[in-house]
Amino acid sequence: MVSATIDLLKKELPVEEGSLVLSKDVKTGLVLVDVVNGFCSVGAGNLAPVKPDKQISFMVKESARLAKLFCGEKWPVFAFLDSHHPDIPEPPYPPHCIAGTDEARLVPDLQWLENEANATLKCKDCIDGFLGSVEKDGSNVFVDWVKKNQIKAILVVGICTDICVLDFVCSTLSARNRRMLTPLEDVIVYSGACATFDLPVHVAKDINGALAHPQDLMHHIGLYIAKGRGARIVSEVSFAAL
Repeated sequence: MVSATIDLLKKELPVEEGSLVLSKDVKTGLVLVDVVNGFCSVGAGNLAPVKPDKQISFMVKESARLAKLFCGEKWPVFAFLDSHHPDIPEPPYPPHCIAGTDEARLVPDLQWLENEANATLKCKDCIDGFLGSVEKDGSNVFVDWVKKNQIKAILVVGICTDICVLDFVCSTLSARNRRMLTPLEDVIVYSGACATFDLPVHVAKDINGALAHPQDLMHHIGLYIAKGRGARIVSEVSFAAL
């Protein structure tokens, strides 16, 4: 039933995906959204997968590959880390990624970024990383990163496609359109390096207040909405001879 629904959705709401070849001709920054244990590592917390998940595993693998390549070329990398105060809830979600716990750390394959001079790490306490980058003095860490590095395009990867990734992409596109992110021009989402969680209908119905969240369906919807807002969606990312 779910498979047939997804096939119908993709037919009625197609997402055209291109390919991206990165080169030094366009200053590009990599943005990693919430590739933390609390969302990606099996059994790590309330919102972590309960068993190995193919979509999430591939997202982590591709995110790590791109981070290595970007840092190897000294291209800028920005990583959001979901991080919450234990006494401040984030409805409708249960407690997760509590600051100072292993849940709020990058996955093992990316923890080397904690000591990487080329990477900027930003803990955020809300779904939208753009809003989560606002400091008490009104400045915005992400905006400052774009301007300091004179970034013309960002490549966005991470989790969840239809939640944190989508909210960040939409806010960034709005800020770009308002000329708040000059010289940023393109917001590019790499579909294969994005993932979301799976909560099938038959499981959700037994959880009080839960909404069903079929993984492939919501992943597609997230990409579709991002594209509708003006993001480029790509299914392949490669590097030109550098």
